[in-house]
Amino acid sequence: MMDQVKQEVGERAAQFVEDGMLIGLGTGSTAKYFIEALIERVKKEHLNIEVVATSKESEILAKEGGLKFRDINQITKIDLTLDGADEIDLKSFSLIKGGGGALTREKIVADMSEKMIVLVDETKLVDRLGMHWKLPVEIVAFGRDSIKHKLEKLGYFGSYRQKEDELFFTDNGGVILDIEIPSDKKPETMHEEIKKVTGVIETGFFFDLATAAIVGYSNGDVKVFDKLS
Repeated sequence: MMDQVKQEVGERAAQFVEDGMLIGLGTGSTAKYFIEALIERVKKEHLNIEVVATSKESEILAKEGGLKFRDINQITKIDLTLDGADEIDLKSFSLIKGGGGALTREKIVADMSEKMIVLVDETKLVDRLGMHWKLPVEIVAFGRDSIKHKLEKLGYFGSYRQKEDELFFTDNGGVILDIEIPSDKKPETMHEEIKKVTGVIETGFFFDLATAAIVGYSNGDVKVFDKLS
């Protein structure tokens, strides 16, 4: 059922892409459906678009589908990014991202974008960030136990992310700590304190980046929410 909802969200998202745009491709299960729908739309309508990807996984999928890529190191602005989220608070459009391990690249691409549309199903809607997810924090692999210890001294406890019983490494060569989010701590304060620790690359909190959200519901509805409305 949820895969069907994600597919419907991805297909709806592809309709927001316009001819001539430079598009940021997100990472994750819902973003995958969006990329697949975008590939089909480009083929059918012969859209002239270019893309950048937030992960090697999304890049491979898009290149296999024939999408035209730009070198992200040679651009300074992206027209529109469409990406998923692990949690979204629709009151503020603040997010937690990083479940797929691409949070740093996702944040760089989002920050370069004129608009960012978040693609989620109803299970990702929360009244407060951290209700269901821990906070992914990417840190450099070198000296990681020391970095982890410094975060613990600040009251932030977590564990290294594993994949197939081995330490997970990001596309940047970093590792991820999935940190418990204290219910009495403001996300903005938590982000600022964590970022001050030497060796921290980025947190999975996304503030003031999303401009709209497409939400899929189990009853078949797909709704669009605009931050400006």
